Amino acid sequence: MKKNDLITPEGTRDLLFGESAAVKAVEGRLTEIFRSKGYSQVITPGLEFYDVFALKSRYFPQETMYKLVDSKGRLMVVRPDSTLPIARMTAARLRGEVLPLRLCYSQTVYRSRPGMRGRRDEIRQTGIELIGSSSERADLEMLANAVDALSAVNTGYRLELGHIGFFKALLSAAGCDEDTSEQIRSLIEYKNFPALGDLLDEYENTPAVRALRQLPRLFGGERVFEKAYELSHGIPDAVEALHELESIFTKVKSLSPAVTVDLGLVNHMNYYTGIVVKGYVEGSGDAVLSGGRYDGLLGEFDFDAPATGFAVNIDALARVMEDKPAPVSDVIVYGEDGCEIKAIEYARELAEQGLRAEYSVFDSIGDTIAYAKEKHIPKIITVGENSTEEVSS
Repeated sequence: MKKNDLITPEGTRDLLFGESAAVKAVEGRLTEIFRSKGYSQVITPGLEFYDVFALKSRYFPQETMYKLVDSKGRLMVVRPDSTLPIARMTAARLRGEVLPLRLCYSQTVYRSRPGMRGRRDEIRQTGIELIGSSSERADLEMLANAVDALSAVNTGYRLELGHIGFFKALLSAAGCDEDTSEQIRSLIEYKNFPALGDLLDEYENTPAVRALRQLPRLFGGERVFEKAYELSHGIPDAVEALHELESIFTKVKSLSPAVTVDLGLVNHMNYYTGIVVKGYVEGSGDAVLSGGRYDGLLGEFDFDAPATGFAVNIDALARVMEDKPAPVSDVIVYGEDGCEIKAIEYARELAEQGLRAEYSVFDSIGDTIAYAKEKHIPKIITVGENSTEEVSS
């Protein structure tokens, strides 16, 4: 039997040195931004009961979840998402808190996606959830935080805004059933335009069907709204969604020129209920930020409260950062025989002064010097009973 003791499971990877430092740097910067805006950090368990994700709206297909059984035979999953556990936690433990709640998190999710080339099943996410407000101001806060998050770690970013209500209104007006609606959503998400056309050929060529055909092409700036209003004329719910999106887009555009409209944002149709957003950065072809309004989710946990939020893929952001070598220590401290603790304390003092101070675990100063040369450590300090001196490397 082949052993797997020297490899990682598919979809996971080890992070070394510069990669690890980049992940921690991005994670720390975003967490600092969110907490400075009044968001309180929470952590949910890595294991959740399957029931948390087996909701009637089917937010997460069961085939995408890693499952196991506890000692009592109950089905559990390794956390595939952070928003649902936070919704569960809010309904169970934060009902009495004054709304709105501002929560942030930084944790790992696991999703099984064997069909995806170069997939990442283990994804580090940092994000926010703003719970308890359905106002436009809440959407604006969420989007302003998205702008601040991406601009803080990558200047070459862009945000795309959409409204899932526009898509749902077109599906309803076209008379699409649930299964067909999901097919259309999937074809639009994966930009399979020929198959989308073939599927819509089965329907009468109504304004709603014509609008669905054009949906993947409705992206860009202000002119998108002119075309979308023309296509959705006579579909009140679609027009209402466009009004809401246009109002928000106009205001967010003043925060950043890197904001555009994309009415083809239709991912997680049953999850989101209003404004949706995706964020991209130079060097990454996939979205590094995703979120939107999800007013129906907490109601499934018997806590009827509107909410909005987004998650940032820390791994994806870290991968496009400039590669950095492993950081080099500023100094290595060697303790003569009998002065080991004194040397440890001295290295600690240097670290408190802001230096990267390494303690030598070698038994001789010669081995310490050889190690310092190999690691390019510029300074060596020896600590003796009555003296502390720098040694040339």
